[in-house]
Amino acid sequence: MKSIAMIVMPGCPYCAKARQAVGELREENPVYFDVPVDEIDETSEADKLKPYQGQYYYVPTLFVDGKKIYEAQPGHDYEVIKAAVAEAFAEAVK
Repeated sequence: MKSIAMIVMPGCPYCAKARQAVGELREENPVYFDVPVDEIDETSEADKLKPYQGQYYYVPTLFVDGKKIYEAQPGHDYEVIKAAVAEAFAEAVK
């Protein structure tokens, strides 16, 4: 099983929606509780961001095994974000 790296920023409303989606998807599919979700704070964890530099602009951004699965865009609603988080979970459990 792979882990998900989720790059976030404090106060980001899209990041809050992604966290909400993680929780809901885990409740809907308990196998997702076994998938580690490593939240990386863009403002304070520069060392953890090195493998992802230059691969994203907006947060949250989700990576599975170094492969970018999703990068939020302005205007994305909760359903779009939840679908992207679901895709990341599906990729992680392959």
